[in-house]
Amino acid sequence: MIILYWGDLVESHTKTKISNTQQELLVSTAFGDHIRIKESKELTGGYFNAAYKILLSDGRSTILKVAPAQEIETLSYEHDIMVSEVSALRLMKSIGTVPVPEVYAFDNSREVFPCDYFFMEVVEGQPYDEVKESLTPEQRAAIEFELGQYNRLINEIQGTEFGMFNGSMRSEEGSWRECFMTLINNLLNDARRLGAKMPISYETIEAELAGRLHVLDEVKEPKLVHWDLWDGNIFVREGKIVALIDWERALWGDPLMEYYFRYIENSADFYKGYGGSYDGPNERARKKIYDLYIDLIYFIEYYSRKYENDGHFKWAHDNLLEGWARFTE
Repeated sequence: MIILYWGDLVESHTKTKISNTQQELLVSTAFGDHIRIKESKELTGGYFNAAYKILLSDGRSTILKVAPAQEIETLSYEHDIMVSEVSALRLMKSIGTVPVPEVYAFDNSREVFPCDYFFMEVVEGQPYDEVKESLTPEQRAAIEFELGQYNRLINEIQGTEFGMFNGSMRSEEGSWRECFMTLINNLLNDARRLGAKMPISYETIEAELAGRLHVLDEVKEPKLVHWDLWDGNIFVREGKIVALIDWERALWGDPLMEYYFRYIENSADFYKGYGGSYDGPNERARKKIYDLYIDLIYFIEYYSRKYENDGHFKWAHDNLLEGWARFTE
């Protein structure tokens, strides 16, 4: 999940960093014993998985992503989310309407290595967040308009039931309200399990949400939601989007959960590309619920990722209080 604190670099406890020897093992398993590693560089931009850019002996380049070890504490919705990422990437690749990197190999058997891992195509481009400030307003407008178009194409893909893309977090009743209640209850139970020092009491949060979740009954059809399409997961080249990455948090739910509908962004060009900003009374109420959910995640994940940075904790704490004020106003 995107980290909005821009202080010193934060390191996450969930990353399973692996040695060169271990990387060689995974490469030979995926590509054959005759393929070796010529160069390897750790990629430090993410906060959940470990990732490496690897140049292979046959001249190909690939990205290796390694999931957290099974003994590492994660949030409930993060369990086995590499399955979601690979499955969603393969689905989008097969449809062909949205640019995504190709998955070369995926192993979640844990027979060769105790963590899930996969290899994917290297995208020749730059994360939008790294170049955004250097672009002209016209260039940013074009990229965000294109993002709106792609996001709409994603959200037009319909599923059969609500829940995480990997099949978890589904409700017995099958409604979006029940599914989201499962997500939020699991998150609050994670906070209790991890000993999170919440600035708002659990009882207050639960009571306030209980009186508002009825607005989710408006959502009748499960649609594909990327959920983490912040600027760092949008790769651009020469003013165009070349790939949308990090599909691990994909789910079947309400498209208004998408990142560019959050209070964090306010892009008229995205709305134009998407085909609307969806600001009716019910839609605004749903957005406020999803805003609070993401603010809760930003705070609670601090306790599982164990960032070695007090500044991030202060940011997440203050951000949650500000988010709560917006939610209850």
